[in-house]
Amino acid sequence: MVLNTDFTQHELQLDRPFQISRGTLESTSVTTVRISDGTHTGIGGAAPDSYYGETSETVQSLLPKLLDCVDEIDDIHRLEEVEQTLNAAVRNNPAAKAAISIAAHDLVCKQLDVPLYRYWGLSPEQAVPTSYTIGIDSPSAMAEQAAEAVKKGFPILKVKLGTDQDKEIIRAIRDVAPDVRIRVDANEGWTPTEAINMSRFLTQHDIEFLEQPVPSDHPQALQTVYEHVSIPIAADESCRTLSDIPQIADACDIANLKLMKCGGLREAIRMIHTARAHGLEVMLGCMIESNASIAAACHLTPLLDYADLDGSLLLEDDLYDGIPIDRGHIQLAEHEYPGTGAIKN
Repeated sequence: MVLNTDFTQHELQLDRPFQISRGTLESTSVTTVRISDGTHTGIGGAAPDSYYGETSETVQSLLPKLLDCVDEIDDIHRLEEVEQTLNAAVRNNPAAKAAISIAAHDLVCKQLDVPLYRYWGLSPEQAVPTSYTIGIDSPSAMAEQAAEAVKKGFPILKVKLGTDQDKEIIRAIRDVAPDVRIRVDANEGWTPTEAINMSRFLTQHDIEFLEQPVPSDHPQALQTVYEHVSIPIAADESCRTLSDIPQIADACDIANLKLMKCGGLREAIRMIHTARAHGLEVMLGCMIESNASIAAACHLTPLLDYADLDGSLLLEDDLYDGIPIDRGHIQLAEHEYPGTGAIKN
């Protein structure tokens, strides 16, 4: 099968500045990958994060080599071989590889005329809802964002912390959102002592779980927190690849996976099953991404306990429409397009 491949880079503006404990974003750089058989075109997206050693420049420099590897595969339907070939060609650089994996899956499913979740044999009714993320700002501004999200019907909020006003933020948000589920993400912003002390406060305010409270480069720190708190702990920055899961299994309750960290859809499925084998619950998160990649991630939601797939909702304008999200609920069954469902605007 002769395939045509290409890619383009885009700078997408956010609808408002987005701050976490280690920095602020006003725009995000994404790269769209296309793999075409002449009739159908598979679409994938890369949203690299420099925290993980990957940038739009590294993605664009590696994609020609990686796409050449895809061209050498006799049958694009051998999707396992696609990911294996990419991993053999280049170490690390998961966003670049994820974009190709997504595009290849999209193409194959378009050729077969099935949505991706049906290709995997999943039930759309089992899709879990996504949270909506509130970035760091003043307590009053974050409460205003939370009130807007609640008004739109989102049943779950994810609140970024890691400031000197963390308690004020939670109080302000709980005041305007007394009935929604709230999850907290410190993005490594606390010391173990701070995390342990904050956990008591978070429990009092009915926080569902606490994500990555301490730096990932000190593995013992996460375990120390885990052993001294009652609130469930999710590992994000500490959980990048499949090999991390056995290392964190005794230091958290939830593994937070991302396509842009693990490098491919099939690798994500392997990580989901590995996490479950180690007794962990599973969340799938995202970077701030286009629907070129978020749409594919949505098809994994029937396999999850939690989802945080609102990245494209934080954009001012996306290049693609994706799976509809209605009041936090991912509408897989209502979006029966072949492939991932990412459609060019």
